[in-house]
Amino acid sequence: MDEARAREALDGAGVLAGPVRDARLLALGENAVFAAGDLVVKVGRDAELWDRARRELRTALWLAEAGVPAVRAAAAEAVLVEGHPVTVWHRLPDPVRPAGPADLAELLRLVHALPAPDFELPPRELLGGVERWLRLAGDAIDPADAAYLRERRDGFATAAAALTPHLPAGPIHGDALPRNVHIGPDGPVLVDLETFSADLREHDLVVMALSRDRYGLPAEAYDTFTRTYGWDVREWEGCAVLRGARETASCAWVAQHAPTNPKALTEFERRVTSLRGGDTSVRWYPF
Repeated sequence: MDEARAREALDGAGVLAGPVRDARLLALGENAVFAAGDLVVKVGRDAELWDRARRELRTALWLAEAGVPAVRAAAAEAVLVEGHPVTVWHRLPDPVRPAGPADLAELLRLVHALPAPDFELPPRELLGGVERWLRLAGDAIDPADAAYLRERRDGFATAAAALTPHLPAGPIHGDALPRNVHIGPDGPVLVDLETFSADLREHDLVVMALSRDRYGLPAEAYDTFTRTYGWDVREWEGCAVLRGARETASCAWVAQHAPTNPKALTEFERRVTSLRGGDTSVRWYPF
C-alpha cells in the first residue's frame, strides 16, 4: 500500500470533514497514519488487519474504563474500505518532551496489574506475521534467507510454548517501547494498542532488553527501566527464547519493505546475516 492508495481509502471512509488532500501523512507501514485537525486516522494495509483494528478500538475503550492513560478512539467502529480497515482516533496534543524508559515502565506496571477484559485478547502471536512479511518480500530477498527464517520461526514457536513464566500471565501491550508512549501536558499516554494481547508479561519486558543489546539503548537507560518496573527480565531463564523469537519477527518485518526500499533490503541482510552467524553484538537499526 502506497500513500496514494491509502488516501483513496481515507476518502472512501468519509470520516474527515475537510478535503482528504489536507490530511498530513505521519507514518506509512502496516498502517498509513494521517493527521487532520483534531483527529488521527489509521488506514490498514489490507483486510487481514480487520480483526486487529476492531480489537484495538475495544482495547482503547477498556483502557479508558480502567483509567489507564492511553490514546482514545474517536469512533467506536472500524470501517472497511475496499479491503482497508480504517479507524479514527482523537489526536493527542503536541508532546512536551520525549518519552523515556521510566515512563514506559510506569505504564507497563499499570497494564500488568489489570485483570482480563470482558472480551477476548489473543495470545501474543509474535511470530504470526512472519509468513505474510516473507510473502510480501517475494523475490527481493534470497529464498535461502526466507527458508532460514521460517525454520527459525518454527523452532522458537515450539520453545516459547514450553516456557515457565516468572510473572503471572495477563494483558500486555505487545510492543512495549518508549516510541509507543506519548508525553502530553498531563503525563505519559500509551499509544499503538493494536498488539495488545493476553500472554506472558515477559513479552513486554524482553523488548527493552533487546533494545539494549541490538538497538543501542544505553545501559543506564535500561537500568532505569528495570528499576522503575521492579524486575529485570534477563534474570529469567526464558529470556533468550523470547528474545530469539522477537529477533526473528523483527528481521522478517523489515523484509516486507525490501521490494520497494533499498535501505530496507540492506537492513534485512544485516539482520539475517547476524542471526545466521549467531553474533548477538551486531547493531541493528530501527526501520
